[in-house]
Formats: sequence, C-alpha cells, structure tokens
Amino acid sequence: MATRRAPPQLIDDVTDEVLLRLPPDEPEHLFRAALVCKRWLRIICDPGFLRRYRASHGAPPLLGLLHRLQAIEGPPPARFASTTSMPDFPHPGGLRRALDCRHGRVLVHTAEDDGVDFLVWNPVTGHRRAVHGPDIDWFCLIESAVLLCAAHGCDHLDCHGGGPFRVVFAATPECKDTVFASVYSSEADEWSVPVCLDSGCESFVRYMERERLADHYYHTPYLQPRRGAVVGDGVYFTLSRGNAIVKYDLGKNRLSIVDPPCRDVYEVALMAMEDTSLGFACLQGSSLYVWSRKVDAEEPAEWVQCRVIELEKIIPVADHEKASIVVGSAEGVGVIFVSTDVGLFMINLNSGQPKKVDEPGVYFSVLPYMSFYTPGMILALPCLLSTIIIHIAI
Repeated sequence: MATRRAPPQLIDDVTDEVLLRLPPDEPEHLFRAALVCKRWLRIICDPGFLRRYRASHGAPPLLGLLHRLQAIEGPPPARFASTTSMPDFPHPGGLRRALDCRHGRVLVHTAEDDGVDFLVWNPVTGHRRAVHGPDIDWFCLIESAVLLCAAHGCDHLDCHGGGPFRVVFAATPECKDTVFASVYSSEADEWSVPVCLDSGCESFVRYMERERLADHYYHTPYLQPRRGAVVGDGVYFTLSRGNAIVKYDLGKNRLSIVDPPCRDVYEVALMAMEDTSLGFACLQGSSLYVWSRKVDAEEPAEWVQCRVIELEKIIPVADHEKASIVVGSAEGVGVIFVSTDVGLFMINLNSGQPKKVDEPGVYFSVLPYMSFYTPGMILALPCLLSTIIIHIAI
C-alpha cells in the first residue's frame, strides 16, 4: 500500500505574501496564523515582515476606545473598550482622565501623590513613562494635551517602543481671558517656556470683542478638555464660546485663533482629513456635517462643506428629543463617533455606514486607540508567549 505523503509546504516567500494580506483591523487573524506552526510564527515575528505588513496596510487600525462617562456623583472608572475580538487592555490605575491617544501611545493625567502629573502608556507593549507636569498652578485649570511621536523621519506606522515623544499642553486658568501652551520634550526631559494667547494677540482680541458684543451675559471662554487635532505643524483645540479654534504652531512656537465654519452648534470634533487639511464635524438636527479648511498660499483660508450624513436614516434613535452629539473622531480612517440614546456609534465618512461600538452613556470625549497589534510586538509578554508555545507544542 502506498504511503500518504504530507501536502507540500509553501515556501517562505509565498507564505509571506499570503500573510501580508491578512487584514490588520482584526488582529485575531494574524495571531491564529502564528499558532499554525513554528515556521509561520517565525515569519510573522520577523521584524522585516512586520515592517512590510505595516507599510502595505498604511494607516494603523482602530483597536479600541478609551473614554470616561460623565456622572453626577463623580466619574466612574476609565475603561479601554476593544473594538475587535481581542480582549480589553488592562487599564493603568491612578489616573484622573485620558487626554490623548496617538502614534501607538496614550497620554493620561495621573492622580498620584508623588508629583507625577502624566503617564505615557503603550497598551500593546505595556511600556510606561512618568512625566512631571509643567510648573504651574493646577487649581481650577481647564486643560487639554496632545501626544506626538518625536522620532526623526518616522512615518508613525512603527513607533511602538519607548522612542522620543513630545506633549503639547494647553490650558486656561479660571476667570482669565487667556490660553497658554507649553511643550514637553522627552529627550530634554523639560517643558518649554509657556506662550500665551491674550490681549497681545490681534486675532484673540477680535475674537473676544465679537463674543462680548454677541452676548450680554458674557462668560470667560475656556479651552474645551477634548482631544486636539494635529495637521502638519499645527496643533488645534477648541474654545467653549463660539467654537473658536486655538492653533499652536510647533515650528513658530506661537498661538493664534482660527474662526470655525459654524459657531451656533454644540459638541464639535476636530480632525485631520485625508487631504491633510483640518476637519470640523458637528451635528445640526439629525444631520452630521463635516467641513474641511482649505489653505492656499495665494488666497485666504476657507471652510468647505464636504459631507452631510442624515443620521436618522441609518441609526434607530429611540427618543428624537434627546440630542445626539459628536464625541470624537479617528484620524486616518475617516471615522466620526456619535453618542445617541441607543448607544455609541462610529460613522464611516466614506461609506456613511454606522457601527455600534458601545452602550448608551453620557459621553463627553472618546479617544480612539489606533495601532498595529501583531504577535512580534508583544512576545515580551509572558502570558502570550506561553500560550503560543503551548499551542505549537500540541
């Protein structure tokens, strides 16, 4: 009787090309492939393969959401909600709130007693770095911050380790008509001298005069504690009055005011558009509006409405009298997050299709965590490594 031969194995080059086509938005596929045999594990964990994998898929996938719900009797614990089949990442304790998720890392504001004010955390690798806050009076300070990879020439597809970073911190003190910003460099381990947006800035003076004329009961505008947007060398935040946009120029180290496309709306989101312009999203009635700020060297910058999506046609809202609000966006993948009375949805701007990603809640700001999540990145984690070894042995 003829003996059965084992099916011929694919050569490494062909296997490599097949594995490169596994979609990154569902990390489970690549992890399961790594459990097939030792040869596939070796290919998937090879640094060269991982670089090609990230380059071939472009923008990192959305792995989860980091957010806190508003609550009258104190805020509930922050949580990291996975949007894939992978389990939720364990959340670091001792924090006040998350400020930003960008370039594979998370910036959180801590509540420790040792003077540490920030923590830069990589949920995939577990790497953490404590950062002391700027030397300022934190009492009644309303702040926001942006975390940036500072590695020279980095395309932000492979910046997952403990590389250099910068934190752009912006805030408004209570009852003061001013905004200030300071930048932390992990390489120098120090904060820059703060720059201010006050009566010495012409665009800010015009903004303040307009707001005082528009409202007899004037209130000091404050920086909205939401996630900022990064477009080129510009870092953008919003103010509480009239949706004015504060721009911090990284190259020139200065602050300025940018007029929004729409002033009489609430709960807006800023984002980087696919054409590298600044985007602005908000809800009016049941419609989601998206604008893009076109900048021309020879013409004044202008806002162009580029998308309108009728949400009542795609989301089954239970109570139309309860307002839906925009609570965030995911840069590079064209996604807007909208909170409704039936849940938290992400809306794909290209297809207009919604996807429910969490249960109803009083959301204020949603931070999307985007990163490639591959076996080769986390072999340092004993639990996963032992799991892979056991499966292969079996």
